[in-house]
Amino acid sequence: MRKLVVLRLFTLKQVNSFRPALEDEVARTVKEISRRANAHQPVNINETALSLSSSMICRFALGKRYDEEDGSEKRRFDRLLEQLQELTLQIFVGDYFPWLGWIDKLCGRVSRLEKGFNDLDTFYEELIEEHLSPNRPESMIGDILDLLIQLREDRSSVVQIDWDHIKGVLMNVFVAGTETSAATITWAMTALIKKPIVLKEVQQEIRTLVENKGNVDEDDIPKLPYFKAVVKETLRLYPPAPLSLPRLTIEACVVDGYQVEPDTIVYVNVWAISRDPDFWENPNEFLPERFLNSSVDFKGQDFGFLPFGSGRRVCPGMALGIAEVEVALANLLYLFDWELPTGMMEEDVDMDSSPGVVTHKKNPLCLMAINYL
Repeated sequence: MRKLVVLRLFTLKQVNSFRPALEDEVARTVKEISRRANAHQPVNINETALSLSSSMICRFALGKRYDEEDGSEKRRFDRLLEQLQELTLQIFVGDYFPWLGWIDKLCGRVSRLEKGFNDLDTFYEELIEEHLSPNRPESMIGDILDLLIQLREDRSSVVQIDWDHIKGVLMNVFVAGTETSAATITWAMTALIKKPIVLKEVQQEIRTLVENKGNVDEDDIPKLPYFKAVVKETLRLYPPAPLSLPRLTIEACVVDGYQVEPDTIVYVNVWAISRDPDFWENPNEFLPERFLNSSVDFKGQDFGFLPFGSGRRVCPGMALGIAEVEVALANLLYLFDWELPTGMMEEDVDMDSSPGVVTHKKNPLCLMAINYL
């Protein structure tokens, strides 16, 4: 399944095909922020980033926008995403002590889990029915679910997939694609507002290049080395998934004198690696300059910097996720000047995070936007 996803869903050609939807969603978000700027209303960066990210994933994976339809459908989708996050946080006693599994039933964890996944299964069934309909909208042609259905119908494929496989991939796309990008954008804006000098420098770089074009597109990003350094530094200090997904050892090994047996579940602490003082100078400081004239990258070859993992199990959606973050963040920095609400200072902005598989900023970052153009 992983091989199919990498070779068929997240190729460079496929990622590029999502570009119009990406730019359209960013433009819609910019329009809403501009409206708030004109009304002198604060912008909740947490909510804005999450809304943008979920809308983009809907366009990429499902070929539709929920907020164009009945508001109840949008609320339902958001509730399902929230439910997914809650389910992944649940700790089941029976996973560690099978003979005590009755405790999970007694506490209601099992029933909540079953209800959650029944809700999700119903949602996936509806999406599949929509895509199988001969009257489906043109926007659904070529989206991720459409490609998965084509893979199921391709009898020449080495691996035959069924509807459960497709639902599993969709769930991974929703969880990994929505939460991580939103968290990264929020942490980047948080770090920048606490470092006004860095904020001004990255804005100057973007505005000098783009001038009065009106927006930053993907073609501009490679010409912005300092901006790209800001994104890397954000991923280093605030990796969206601080613990990698679990791995399983295939043979005995010794790590720092500890004997690790085969079939041991292993978690890699990406957060600690990214702040290791033996690898990084001033590891807890937000210093994008460290990535200028440096070959260190997040693609899995530098083992002191692994926000997307490494090896055969590196994040398959890395290219799409980075495109989302870079285009969205670059336009926020290009089109708006950002200030703290009246009475707040940089030191008043907290860096507390909430628990979860993906680490979000715990308290909302609310900023005042000022239109630049």
